[in-house]
Amino acid sequence: MHNSTSVKIISCLSILLMLVGCDNSEKNKITIQNKDNIINQKVDSLLALMTLEEKVGQMNMYNGFWEVTGPVPKEGNAKTKYEHLKKGWVGGMLNVRGVENVKKVQQIAVEETRLGIPLIIGFDVIHGFKTINPIPLAEAASWDLEAIEKSARIAAIEASAAGINWTFAPMVDISRDPRWGRVMEGAGEDPYLGSKIAKARVKGFQGDDLTKANTIAACAKHFAAYGFTEAGKEYNTVDIGASTLYNSVLPPFKAATESGVRTFMNSFNDLNGVPVTASKFLQRDILKTEWNFDGFVVSDWASIYELINWGRAKDEKEAAKIASKAGSDMDMEGNIYITELANLVKEGTVDIAVINEAVSRILRVKFQLGLFDDPYKYCNLKNEKENIGTKLHQEEALDIAKKSMVLLKNENNLLPLKKEGQHIALIGPLAAEKNSPLGNWRLAADDNSAVSVLEGMQAYSKNILNHKKGVNLIEGNTTFFHKVKINTTNKNGIKEAVLAAKKADIVVMVLGEHGFQSGESRSRTRLDLPGLQQELLESVFAVNKNIVLVLNTGRPLAITWAAKHIPSIIVGWQLGSQTGNAVAEVLYGDYNPSGKLPMTFPKSVGQIPIYYNHKNTGRPDNNASNVFWSHYIDEANSPLYPFGFGLSYTNFTYKNLKVKGSNFFINATVNVSVDVSNSGNIKGKEVVQLYIRDVVASIVRPVRELKGFNLTTLNVGETKTIQFELTKAQLGFYTNKGVFIIEPGDFEVYVGGNSDAKLKTTFNLE
Repeated sequence: MHNSTSVKIISCLSILLMLVGCDNSEKNKITIQNKDNIINQKVDSLLALMTLEEKVGQMNMYNGFWEVTGPVPKEGNAKTKYEHLKKGWVGGMLNVRGVENVKKVQQIAVEETRLGIPLIIGFDVIHGFKTINPIPLAEAASWDLEAIEKSARIAAIEASAAGINWTFAPMVDISRDPRWGRVMEGAGEDPYLGSKIAKARVKGFQGDDLTKANTIAACAKHFAAYGFTEAGKEYNTVDIGASTLYNSVLPPFKAATESGVRTFMNSFNDLNGVPVTASKFLQRDILKTEWNFDGFVVSDWASIYELINWGRAKDEKEAAKIASKAGSDMDMEGNIYITELANLVKEGTVDIAVINEAVSRILRVKFQLGLFDDPYKYCNLKNEKENIGTKLHQEEALDIAKKSMVLLKNENNLLPLKKEGQHIALIGPLAAEKNSPLGNWRLAADDNSAVSVLEGMQAYSKNILNHKKGVNLIEGNTTFFHKVKINTTNKNGIKEAVLAAKKADIVVMVLGEHGFQSGESRSRTRLDLPGLQQELLESVFAVNKNIVLVLNTGRPLAITWAAKHIPSIIVGWQLGSQTGNAVAEVLYGDYNPSGKLPMTFPKSVGQIPIYYNHKNTGRPDNNASNVFWSHYIDEANSPLYPFGFGLSYTNFTYKNLKVKGSNFFINATVNVSVDVSNSGNIKGKEVVQLYIRDVVASIVRPVRELKGFNLTTLNVGETKTIQFELTKAQLGFYTNKGVFIIEPGDFEVYVGGNSDAKLKTTFNLE
């Protein structure tokens, strides 16, 4: 018998005999803890059979490096990686998708290596796979946790059907700076909302049973503080205080851990002068020790190698030593661990215990995914054919897209539009777009597969619809890998658009950012309408003021002129595959908009960072009627649209805000109620939001903090009493040493439809 085959059989027998020796009736009685213990025993058993090089191999992740259905690489870097794969020196791969391709690489790992350890297959399943849902920031605007969970569930079903078992999502970075392009990938500026959404998305991806073939392991990223990158510039430094770290940055990551997320990804920034890939404080002290996280940490793309660029490591050898000791378990495309770690262990620079711990974590996740029971569980051609891009998934994409839209303005009830009898001019470079609405991070989607706004409106009404582009937004084509080139010179279509607007009863203008203007490495210094769109908007407004502006964007924009002049504005974000149908349903009133902003919209870039939960400062107002207070001399402190803001085609009124009692012991539950009525003319949904202020504390608290919300549907004339509970979890905060405390004193409670809610009451903790 061939030696490698013999070892593999012994390995399998060892695992089976030691660890799976119970019948079905016994297995049904096993608790979750016992299951974890069994997996840990399996991991230990396999670990004992591995060579040092095989262990390091599990810590090595490669991007798809050759066309797996084509010839085997014969030379260069691809050949080296292929040889590593055949030796069992690769623990995971990314950007390999499709059953045929995944099965091919998995067969090499399972059938041609000594121990047959299966690969974990990762992919950026950020807001859908083939069926593209709204970008995550748009989904956050729905405040609908069930819909967000379902969106992630659909993405997991499609991705797993294509052979993938691991997604690099959710991104749970809190960010207050819309210049940062990756705000499109997260849940916005608030840690409470962000934590709720983190839990929903983890549950959607991972389901209730990770061993099922339609679930995938989730990855909380970027750990930590990437959303606070200086000046909103990608791959930049971060400089924040401990209070911001513990109270704003870390809560969504902790929530993901509590939801059982299986992996974390570290990030490209530094924190306190330490690149986080090298941060023992974050990865070992907080994540693995304090939070008891038992999954594994993967680096972001080549971030271990980038320790050299940072000036934290002098060479690749030192980078491997620092990152591994800090707790980075898997090296994504850095080629550092695979070349350096084994020698570092042999020379005694890195303890073998560091390697064993990292490999144990990686193997544990593979066991939890069921890959050792069936390495090809994600390689089912029938599933791939039947579960990707289905009609049901498109229907669900339409549902979340409608829920994500935010009505910012609707003067004179210009909306909803009539379905017939109106002459509508549809104008704008994004009106007929079928690619941009897919947004960024849609790697598995077919280009130009979105329903355009033009197509949606054409299919939805009997109105006369005259479409004119007006101007081109971009020059040529653009992709995920290339910089968008904005048109700033060609105005040839403006005159034609103006003529169409003159003849119309209503003008619908679809303007904003191209889908590839936001996302990774798409930072912007200006947040106005790119290119010639502002000139187009003002030219059309000069001849027809009945304008509905549909804003397609991946981030908050500074649309101050439009907010002042345009009567109706809807944030349509980048809504994915069903964009046009969703926009049409909202414009024509078959869906009453219910979205609320998850990020503040600034009046100008100079206000950034601008966010609702700021500190009061020592000079918050102008009581002395002089210049010496916290303000700008050329702009108000207030935002254009505050966090949590969003209108409806109906109206909601709030009254009878009550706290049941006025004085409470410090660990008591505080019950809050408010009456919310639909005082308008149609049925609608409202996100009832509760904010608190801890008036005096040992660490200065924000002027307001979201601590509860309720998405409720109200018929015309209906009133509901909405109940909230405030517990220690909502009333406490973290000290600068990361200790969670709750202090006695006065609290203010605000409830309303956005963060500027006026209805107020108070209570006291003793």
